[in-house]
Amino acid sequence: MRFGNYQLVYLLWGVVVVAIFYVLAFKSRKKALTSFATAELLKDITQGLSYRRVYVKAALIIISIFLCIVALMRPQFGFHLEEVKRGGSDVLIAVDVSKSMLAADVKPNRLLRSKLAVEGLLKKLKGDRVGLIGFAGRAFLFAPLTADYNGFLLALNDLSMKSVPVGGTDIASAIDEAIKVYSISGEEKSTKMKSLILITDGEDLEGGTVEAAERAKAAGIKIYAVGIGTAEGELIQITDEKGGVSFLKDESGNIVKSRLDEGTLEKIALATGGAYIKATGADLGLDLIYEEKIASGKNFATEDKMERRYNEKFQYPLAAALLLLMIEALINRGIREKRKN
Repeated sequence: MRFGNYQLVYLLWGVVVVAIFYVLAFKSRKKALTSFATAELLKDITQGLSYRRVYVKAALIIISIFLCIVALMRPQFGFHLEEVKRGGSDVLIAVDVSKSMLAADVKPNRLLRSKLAVEGLLKKLKGDRVGLIGFAGRAFLFAPLTADYNGFLLALNDLSMKSVPVGGTDIASAIDEAIKVYSISGEEKSTKMKSLILITDGEDLEGGTVEAAERAKAAGIKIYAVGIGTAEGELIQITDEKGGVSFLKDESGNIVKSRLDEGTLEKIALATGGAYIKATGADLGLDLIYEEKIASGKNFATEDKMERRYNEKFQYPLAAALLLLMIEALINRGIREKRKN
C-alpha cells in the first residue's frame, strides 16, 4: 500500500482538532444546562435525549472526516504495467531576472518582453515538457519539467527581480541548474531531445560560462541563446518602495548602462551545437528556435516505455465516509420523529 498524495498526511491533525472541539463543546453545553435548571427539571427538558446517541453521531462525523482525508491522500494497492508513448522534446527556459533586465531598450523592458515571448511560445508546444529557471547571481528552478502549461504559466507570471535574492548575473549557474534538472528527472540517458533556451542580455559577471556549456554538451543538452537588448545599451531605471524612479549606480556612484553582450552568448551556443539568435520582434525569435531547431527533431525523440501504474483505491474510503454521513443523518431523523411522538 502507498499514497499518491502522502504530503497531505498533515491534514490528519484536523481530525484531532475536530475531536477536541466536539469534546469541549459537549462539556460546555452540559455545564450550561446544569447551571440553568435543577436536576429534576433538566430531566424533563432533555426527555428523549440520549447522550450515547450524541456520542455516536460525533464519532460518525469524525471518522467520516478521517476517511475523506485518507481518500484525498489517494491510497493505492498493487500496480500494473502500461505501455506509454512519450513524444516531443524537453525544453527548459532560463530567464535572466537581474537588474540589467529592467533596461527599456526593448519595450516595455527586457524582462517583461521576455515573459510575454515565453507565454507566446507555450501556445505552440504540443506534447513537449517545459520547465522554468530564473537566474541572477544564482539560478533557481521555478517550474519543473511538465506538460501542465497552466501551472508553468503561473510560475512565469510570478517571476520578477525579487524572485532571486542574490544580485549579479551568473549564466553558468543557469546552465548547471539545467543539467541538474535533466539529471534529477531521469532524462540524462534518454534519447529525447533536451534543450535549454537561455534568454539574457549576456552581461555575465561571474565567468565560467563556456566551461558550463561544455558540461551541458556532455549531458546531451543543446543551448539556444537569445540575446535581448541593444549594443548601444540603455540606462537601468529602478523604482523604490515609495514609487520614486532613479537610475541604477555602481559602487563608485556611476550610472550603469547595460549593453547586449552577443559574443558570450554565441560562444555558449556554439559549444553545445545549439544556436544564437538576437531578439527581434514580439516573439524574440523563440518561434524560430522552436519550429526550426526543436520541433524538427521530434521524430528522432519518440520513446515507448513500460511504466508502472498504481491502482487507485481512493473510492473505498470515500464511499465509507458517505455511508457514515448517511447513517448520521438517519440518527437525526430518528430523534426528530421520537420528539414528535
